[in-house]
Amino acid sequence: MADALLFNPRTYDPAHFDPETRRLLRATVDWFEERGKRRIIEDYRTRAWLGDFLAFAAKEGLFAAFLTPAGEAGDHPDKRWDTARIAALNEILGFYGLDYWYAWQVTILGLGPVWQSGNAAARARAAELLDQGEVFAFGLSEKTHGADIYSTDMLLTPDGDGGFRATGSKYYIGNGNAAGLVSVFGRRTDVEGPDGYVFFAADSRHPAYHLVKNVVDSSKFVSEFRLEEYPVAAGDVLHTGRAAFDAALNTVNVGKFNLCTASIGICEHAMYEAVTHAQNRILYGRPVTAFPHVRRELTDAYVRLVGMKLFSDRAVDYFRTAGPEDRRYLLFNPMTKMKVTTEGEKVIDLMWDVIAAKGFEKDNYFAEAAVEIRGLPKLEGTVHVNLALILKFMRNHLLDPVAYEPVPTRLDAADDAFLFRQGPARGLGSVRFHDWRPAFDAYDRLPNVARLREQADALCDFVRTAAPDEAQSRDLDLLLAVGQLFALVVHAQLVLEQAALTGLDDDVLDELFAVLVRDFSGYAVELHGKDSATEAQQTWALGAVRRPVVDEARTARVWARVEALSGAYEMKP
Repeated sequence: MADALLFNPRTYDPAHFDPETRRLLRATVDWFEERGKRRIIEDYRTRAWLGDFLAFAAKEGLFAAFLTPAGEAGDHPDKRWDTARIAALNEILGFYGLDYWYAWQVTILGLGPVWQSGNAAARARAAELLDQGEVFAFGLSEKTHGADIYSTDMLLTPDGDGGFRATGSKYYIGNGNAAGLVSVFGRRTDVEGPDGYVFFAADSRHPAYHLVKNVVDSSKFVSEFRLEEYPVAAGDVLHTGRAAFDAALNTVNVGKFNLCTASIGICEHAMYEAVTHAQNRILYGRPVTAFPHVRRELTDAYVRLVGMKLFSDRAVDYFRTAGPEDRRYLLFNPMTKMKVTTEGEKVIDLMWDVIAAKGFEKDNYFAEAAVEIRGLPKLEGTVHVNLALILKFMRNHLLDPVAYEPVPTRLDAADDAFLFRQGPARGLGSVRFHDWRPAFDAYDRLPNVARLREQADALCDFVRTAAPDEAQSRDLDLLLAVGQLFALVVHAQLVLEQAALTGLDDDVLDELFAVLVRDFSGYAVELHGKDSATEAQQTWALGAVRRPVVDEARTARVWARVEALSGAYEMKP
């Protein structure tokens, strides 16, 4: 039986989108389904380059339609930067294989500095390259410094004719083997400080562009490349000075959002395999799913996955509604990157505990999923980096709400132009939020929502009375434990908002919140054990522990939904 909450290629019909978007999404699904499971897994195992997929995308105009802002689309009516349909494609590509998603994702990153640039000729060139089916790359990180752009060693020396000669190397650069345009971050040798930063466009086919290697053992081409006296004409310059720095961070703001829906797609495909296997495997004369611990693990995996989808779908609305006076997306973005992707790891681990050795078999998607799900929390900043970012918003979000007009579901065919004019990448402490409490109040009839609300209120008391002092503010280990508690409240808030908008089944929602109550209690105990936790913080932590409200009938009804996934989808050989 198809589950309306999960992506299923057999029944997928994105009727909420315009006709051309529906055609492109369905054509993508059909291309993978026609290719078949055996071929996709073999390409993954042999690390084959994604030429066939990119040829399909070029033929259909997929990247050009989805990644060309309306301002660069000419008279083409279906080109726009629409976060809702980008998220839908992320999920599909993750469902069939993260390698496909990765080529698309780093194209998005490579386009970020271009679409933010005032260089009209460079923007027109990028639009033309997209029409030709080219991919793009984002040349930011380096082997020695990682993504520490303050320390970049890509050096641009003035050539006397208004341009530069660029020399230096970049590392971990996806699509660096094939990109028609690489957005490269560097600094001038003749200007000190932030004024010397430069973002420029390079071509991977130029003789002065030297591809060193693929640094990973994968179909993903995560390149190391080196420029040697690469000629950078004035027309190749995308940004200079502080604007180049801002373009780097704002590009990551756009790109990191995509990791959540890729993670969702991976988990959905793996779940069909895991439930089908467990339901049909007989152990000691009984189906594996007859064992109580198996039912609990698969049920927990299912509701966590539903929570991932609800949060991510609602975050899309805030991205699309963002503007200079509404920057709430700056919190929800690292949340999708950190919280949703780590939830994905938990979902895979729960299912893997059930299917055990089956998860290693080379003919299953699951073996690939178990590896690839690990990468997403580590891309576009580690979990720790994003948790530290999330903490910057905690006091304003929890304690100092302001009024905003309600944000509707945003599935309209609109161009999300603000994402490429975000402005300076600073001022996070001034971002304000709407009150999180009404989302909980709307579901106070559900016992586990009410219980998590108690814990959220307790966290507000913690911030008021026992927040880390000045010395503790330098103890990142302790701060990250606090960050997990805050992130869980934000996660729950957007889940509840989306549940109300979609009419989610109360059983599924309350079962999910039983899991979240356990999570909050676990993070509180973790905080209690931190070396630098004060006596007041330790007392608070133990006082915030709660037991979920158990309802065996509710859990049985949710289990019936999970059990129905057995045989609901299997990719053809």
